[in-house]
Amino acid sequence: MVAARLRRPSVDDARARAVGVLVVGYRVPEWRVGGSAFSSSGTGGTGGGLGWLARSTRVGGTSRCAEPAATPSAGSSSSLGGCGERRSWESGGMTEIQIGQAKRARRAYSFDDIAIVPSRRTRDPEEVNIDWQIDAYRFELPVLAAPMDSVMSPETAIALGRHGGLGVLNLEGLWTRYDDPRDLLAEVAGLEGIEATARMQEIYAEPIRHELITERLREIRDAGVTVAGALSPQRTKEFAKVVVDAGVDMFVIRGTTVSAEHVSSQVEPLNLKEFIYELDVPVIVGGCATHQAALHLMRTGAAGVLVGFGGGAAHTTRTVLGVAVPMASSVADVAAARRDYLDESGGRYVHVIADGSIGKSGDLAKAIACGADAVMVGSPFARATDAPGHGFHWGTEAHHEALPRGRRVKLDQVGSLEEILFGPSRVADGTMNLIGALRRSMATTGYTDLKEFQRVEVVLG
Repeated sequence: MVAARLRRPSVDDARARAVGVLVVGYRVPEWRVGGSAFSSSGTGGTGGGLGWLARSTRVGGTSRCAEPAATPSAGSSSSLGGCGERRSWESGGMTEIQIGQAKRARRAYSFDDIAIVPSRRTRDPEEVNIDWQIDAYRFELPVLAAPMDSVMSPETAIALGRHGGLGVLNLEGLWTRYDDPRDLLAEVAGLEGIEATARMQEIYAEPIRHELITERLREIRDAGVTVAGALSPQRTKEFAKVVVDAGVDMFVIRGTTVSAEHVSSQVEPLNLKEFIYELDVPVIVGGCATHQAALHLMRTGAAGVLVGFGGGAAHTTRTVLGVAVPMASSVADVAAARRDYLDESGGRYVHVIADGSIGKSGDLAKAIACGADAVMVGSPFARATDAPGHGFHWGTEAHHEALPRGRRVKLDQVGSLEEILFGPSRVADGTMNLIGALRRSMATTGYTDLKEFQRVEVVLG
């Protein structure tokens, strides 16, 4: 198709204050899901002429979304569209929805809001390459396991590493507090009702032991796979030397939200730029959900940035704090930050890792379609029969000593870790054979590798 942008309105039609995208012969308007992922409405038709105006909706920090809008009547001085949308050329055609007279909001999209569009070319799934490399480490799968006690133990981290992914161990979890936490993991799985949170707070009150951090990481290293461990920003300075001395290959700093400009009058905050500069191993840091926040994290020297907060299956961050951003827009905005930082830094590429709302195989494909280089997976792996959570899933937020922001979630155990990754699948809901589904999605759209697949067309609805 040949795309032609409508001309800027003249004086006579300036009141429309809109810019549209016309696909010749189809009149398909386009939305921008976030900073770098485009989509079209999926409802089109044939016909000529430039009679359509389109309103442009801001979806993310650098995003626009165009949708059909009626031309304002003669003499109208308002640029408001449906739902109180206000548009102007001065704002670059980006629209914010007016919540009330004192507050406006931007529109954002989740993975459930978008779908991947097949192209004119298809190929065999076996011809698709899904290798992923970050820093000096190359992986056969673009998959990291979330550092959650319900998902990762030293054994499952080793198993995922042997399958070609990267298992990230929670270095503030039960495996670094107790010599053998298996009985406690089984107890957590057996808790009922409101007693679960209180009992988990008691269990996780046990101090973290330096020697156990060293022992767990060495166990993974001795198995011959890439070693990755995660700490929260609050504990990073305290345990960083122990973690590095233990031989970690990849250092993950993961929190509900991590900023490069944390302000505190109580303690000296972690200086991310200084910390990463002095560290001898690559650092992945997050989460974040906006273009600006991601750009600041990239400037600290991080090798990768985690995208997302409040969107995980076991999180209640949106309910407790009111904080959440739909993942499709978040990933696309952070992908735009990656592009901008690539230009700003003269060629330094920072990997974007979607961390949240990856519940089914289709979500994995959509995350990469929106611009992610890899995904961090939690709940799908918690469904494994060999997962340490015994069919339950929880994160570090679930046992926060002052303000829990998570819960234990009961999940159906569908198969082994290997079956969840590679099949064969015995269910039709996207919880098994994640990698086979990703390969088929890429093959259906004709793409051969992950970087190309980031350019795939998506639609809303």
